[in-house]
Amino acid sequence: MCTKVQGQLSKLNANNDKFTSPSASSSSSLVPTSSYLYMHFSDYLLEPQPEMLAKIGSSNHVNHLLIDYFKASSEACDLCESLLRSIHQTRANYRVIKKVIKLNKRLTDCRDGCAEDDSKCAPILRELGRFVLLKNPLSLINNCQYQNIHKSHKVLLSRLTCARKKINKRAKLTKCCKKVGRYCLVIGYSALTVALLAVLVHSMVGLVAAPGLFIFALSLFKKKVKHHNIRTSVDQNSVKRLDGQLDVAAKGLYILMNDLDTMSRLVRRLHDEVEHGKSIASVCVRNGKREVMDEVVKEFHAHNRVFMEQLEELEERIYLCFVTINRSRRLVMQEILTPPVKA
Repeated sequence: MCTKVQGQLSKLNANNDKFTSPSASSSSSLVPTSSYLYMHFSDYLLEPQPEMLAKIGSSNHVNHLLIDYFKASSEACDLCESLLRSIHQTRANYRVIKKVIKLNKRLTDCRDGCAEDDSKCAPILRELGRFVLLKNPLSLINNCQYQNIHKSHKVLLSRLTCARKKINKRAKLTKCCKKVGRYCLVIGYSALTVALLAVLVHSMVGLVAAPGLFIFALSLFKKKVKHHNIRTSVDQNSVKRLDGQLDVAAKGLYILMNDLDTMSRLVRRLHDEVEHGKSIASVCVRNGKREVMDEVVKEFHAHNRVFMEQLEELEERIYLCFVTINRSRRLVMQEILTPPVKA
C-alpha cells in the first residue's frame, strides 16, 4: 500500500514540478508541493473500483445496507487521505525545528561572548517565530469530521446487527413453518385418501380401483412435498446468503472502527506534542533571552527523534487501515458476486 502511494506521488510530483516557481518565498517553501496530491487517492487505492460499485448499486438484488457499508468505508478512506496530508505537512513544518537545532549548534560551537551570542540569536528566534505561526496540521482529528464518521459508523453497525437478528429470526420461523407444512400435507392427504377409500370400498369398482387410487394419491403427495421443499430451500438459501453478506460487512466495519479509534488516539497525542512545541517556542520568542532559547532548543532536540518515530508509526497504521478497508470490501463483494446455491 505504501508503494502504491509513493508511486502515485512520484508521478504527480513530476508533473507538479513543472508548475513550481523557483523564486518562491521562504514561507511558501514550507508547504510541500505534493501535499495536496493525496487528494482523490481513493481512485487508486480502494478495491473494488467505484465503477463496479456503481454497477452493483444500480441492481435491485443488493441490500441497501451493503451500499451504505461501501460508502462508509470510502469515507474512512478519505479520512485516511486527510491524515496522510496532515502527516506530510507536519514533517514539512518540522524542517524549521531541524534548522533551529543546526543554527543553535553552530552558535554554541563558535561562542565568543554573551553580547555576541545574544546578537546571533536573532535568526534562531526568527525561525521559532515562523514555527509558532504555522497551523497545526494534526488539528484535523479534533474537528467534527472524525466525530461524524465515528457516529455514522456506529449507527450503521447497529443497523447491520439488527438486520442480521431479523434474518436469523426469519430463518427460524421459515424452518418451523417448513416442518408444520410437512405435517399438514401428510395429515391432509392421509385424510383425503382414507375418505376416498372409504367411499369407494362400498362398491365393486372401488375394490378394483382402490390400489390404483392409493398409488395416485401417494405420487401426488410426493410431488407436493417436493415442490414445498424446493420453495422453502430457495428461501432459506437466499436468507443465508444475505446473512453472510451482512455478517462480513459488520465484521469489516467493526475492525475499521477499532483501527480509526487507535489512529485517533495517536493523532491526539501527536497533536498535543505539536501544540506543546509551539507553546514553548512562543515563550522563547517573547522572552528573547539566550538561556531560555538554549533550554527550548535542547527540549526540541531531545524529543524530535521520538516525535518523528511516532509520526512514522501513525503513517504505517494508516497504510494498514487502507489494507483492512480493501480486504473487507473485497470479502463483501465476493459474498455479493457468489452465485446462489441451486436447490
